[in-house]
Amino acid sequence: MSIKVKDYGMTTDEQQVKQYIMTNRQGMRAVLLNYGAVITELHVPDKKGELRDVVWGYDSIAGYEVNTPGFGSAIGRNANRIGGAQIIINGTTYELQKNDGENNLHGGNPGYNRRMWKGIIADDNKVEFAMESPDGDQGFPGNAKVRISYTLTEDNELRIEYEASADQDTIFNLTNHSYFNLEGQVSDSVLEHEVWIDADAFTPTDDGLIPTGEIRSVEGTPMDFRTFHALGQRIEEDYEPLKQAGGYDHNYVLNHEGAYGLCCKLRSLRTGIVMEVYTDLPGMQLYCGNFLDNEAGGKNGRVYGKRSAVCFESQYFPDAVHHENFKSPICKAGEKYRSMTGYKFTVE
Repeated sequence: MSIKVKDYGMTTDEQQVKQYIMTNRQGMRAVLLNYGAVITELHVPDKKGELRDVVWGYDSIAGYEVNTPGFGSAIGRNANRIGGAQIIINGTTYELQKNDGENNLHGGNPGYNRRMWKGIIADDNKVEFAMESPDGDQGFPGNAKVRISYTLTEDNELRIEYEASADQDTIFNLTNHSYFNLEGQVSDSVLEHEVWIDADAFTPTDDGLIPTGEIRSVEGTPMDFRTFHALGQRIEEDYEPLKQAGGYDHNYVLNHEGAYGLCCKLRSLRTGIVMEVYTDLPGMQLYCGNFLDNEAGGKNGRVYGKRSAVCFESQYFPDAVHHENFKSPICKAGEKYRSMTGYKFTVE
């Protein structure tokens, strides 16, 4: 196991960005930036033993300074959407940024993915990034301290641990927004990839993609991934939730809430790569890149198009602060928010 640190480039305000290159004995390689705590490369072996970079990203720091799709990004303080861009905590109303119609998406701008983090090598296979978020940042209450660590194991798992605390009651709902394609940088579509999700239900939304509060069974719907199905097999079916989101962009109610365990699998029959997703959070957003619109500046000059990659975003349910039947993302003053998500790679 080794970790190397290199200069990556300068931001527009002349801050030096560092690149952390983690490699295990199997040859798997994860490349991280202290700008945005971003996963910029993830090289994993396919069935022939050849390494493929299976995450979308940019060729330079200039791309990450904009990064509208959120490639590889750390997301906070709140992942996903909050209806009306407004929250009430202890009777006080806090106005958030309306950056998704009338709603708030991924905390607001600038997001956690467009900030400098302090990076340290915490172990021979672990890199930690730390950041302070002041009271009122993005509209959220409380001076917050946030830490994200990435651990690369010898069995090809990249494990992400989140830890945060604040001096006021606030929301913490942190995630990673990597876009995966297990065929690597030669592929333009993820629709032939097959997905399994350990969830009997999902949370339907209104037309603004804000959950209605309903917990709906996936039984008999194109949302059912309890057995492997290709992403493209039912994505165009005449089903209202799919039409609202332009495809899969939905929160799944995971069956193993509270315990760190396997919740999803993604596989490519072409490369033989299987990605297992682990988390201890109650929800997982399956997002199929419906809003990718020929994103230029990709690796080796690539342009990333619609449905070219897929995200698995572990989370508290979207808009959970407004639904009593959803587990609350509010963290009390002085308490620790902790969660963990892992992406493990095998071949078959």
